[in-house]
Amino acid sequence: METVVLTLDQVEVNSEGYLKNVNDWSPELAREIAAKENIQLTEKHFEVLNWLRTKQAEGVQLSIRKIGNSGIVDIKQFYALFPGGPLKVSSKIAGIPKPASCI
Repeated sequence: METVVLTLDQVEVNSEGYLKNVNDWSPELAREIAAKENIQLTEKHFEVLNWLRTKQAEGVQLSIRKIGNSGIVDIKQFYALFPGGPLKVSSKIAGIPKPASCI
């Protein structure tokens, strides 16, 4: 079991850095995870993160296309907000498991 020590909390993550317990997530923790990805979160980031968390809780299979159709951001904006693999990075920051569509 890997553990990441953050300034706010100590949480368990898997070998890829995703939270093991989605209930450990908080906006403060998201900011710390994002900082490790060199992303400074804005309100638009949190809109996307909250949408991801809601859809994941509903059991929706997440994909970049679905995010592009969310009405929050288009695909180009999604890539700009979460560079370097936007679905993987945003899911990690949102505290949800890595989507099956991500390699």
